[in-house]
Amino acid sequence: MTSPTRTPDTTPADRDARPQVRPAAEGWEQQRTAEGRPLLQFASPRVKQPPQHLADLTLAERQAKLKELGHPAFRAKQLSTHYFQHWTTDPERMSDLPKAGREELVEAMFPPLLTEVRRLRTDDGNTIKFLWRLFDGALVESVLMRYPGRITLCVSSQAGCGMNCPFCATGQAGLTRNMSTAEIVDQVVAANRVIAAGDLGVTEHPDERVTNIVFMGMGEPLANYKRVMAAVHRFVDASPEGLGMSARNITVSTVGLVPAIRKLAEEDLPVTFALSLHAPDDELRDELIPVNNRWKVDEAIDAAYDYFRKTGRRVSIEYALIKDMNDHAWRAALLAKKLNQRGRGWVHVNPIPLNPTPGSIWTSSEPEVQDEFVETLRAAGIPTTLRDTRGKEIDGACGQLAAAE
Repeated sequence: MTSPTRTPDTTPADRDARPQVRPAAEGWEQQRTAEGRPLLQFASPRVKQPPQHLADLTLAERQAKLKELGHPAFRAKQLSTHYFQHWTTDPERMSDLPKAGREELVEAMFPPLLTEVRRLRTDDGNTIKFLWRLFDGALVESVLMRYPGRITLCVSSQAGCGMNCPFCATGQAGLTRNMSTAEIVDQVVAANRVIAAGDLGVTEHPDERVTNIVFMGMGEPLANYKRVMAAVHRFVDASPEGLGMSARNITVSTVGLVPAIRKLAEEDLPVTFALSLHAPDDELRDELIPVNNRWKVDEAIDAAYDYFRKTGRRVSIEYALIKDMNDHAWRAALLAKKLNQRGRGWVHVNPIPLNPTPGSIWTSSEPEVQDEFVETLRAAGIPTTLRDTRGKEIDGACGQLAAAE
């Protein structure tokens, strides 16, 4: 699209009297390029991926693999039903398969992907954070949350993250590797097992399972585009090919990889798209979100608006409120102005009180400052909802996932 004429981000009169804190890495050394810029890692180092799993394949590909293994193609539907409907890879529970060779077949189609290292609970048992060890020893986390009428799983898409944002615990670790499609999917299947066992708070009905998925765990989802999109297809494809979930209940987030946002808009999948913005001005966002040095604020917002135009799906803007850094009222006004320049009714802003990471002096905004920020957006006609910070007591909230044993 052609962007409307922009006005300068701010004038001195716009700025309030509170101090301006600049982003700085604390307790760790931020990786930088030879030119001194924060290092961005868009691809995994050349590392081995896990063995191929049923969830890596489409139904047709599963049928082809079974033929290669000397089994009839219809076994693909049987195995898929066990995994995507009954959430099991236990051969003892697959009595519809011939006993002879059953264990070998299951072993070939369901190599172990996630080993649970630890689970932590909070919110009266309604929030669980899982620490998983992958086949190569890499550690990732996912967070399962029960809300009235829905159950949400926050999934990881990479081991570590290469976006190098200084306020995020995950980013401090750098990127280990991209997760496979099946490793992403298996987080949801494992969560469904936990729900079925009655281990997530008070059960509301007997057929509970994960209803909502947010790609807001470890990693930058759009930097692992191909595998993330394949995982989304497993989530939404009808049983037995996949989990049969609604695409509208799946949220894919990004810090602003503009070409990938535009590619996502062409997928013909009505997922919810979330842009993690965290600052409306390039001066601050260059430091706060290093990818902004490649694709500026207006480019990211333009891509988000085009996603709305292409799909008709309202976009979410995620904004972590950090005390005296990005929570000034003039920034709320600037954000509102930039969003309104594209039109009305296309966007919703979710301010999120910063979830502090261990050893960090960065903290969330004061309540009155937070309220002023929200009210400034609302007064400008921007639908705004202060986001819940579930799981912060167990370092399971946004920006806190560090996968430490």
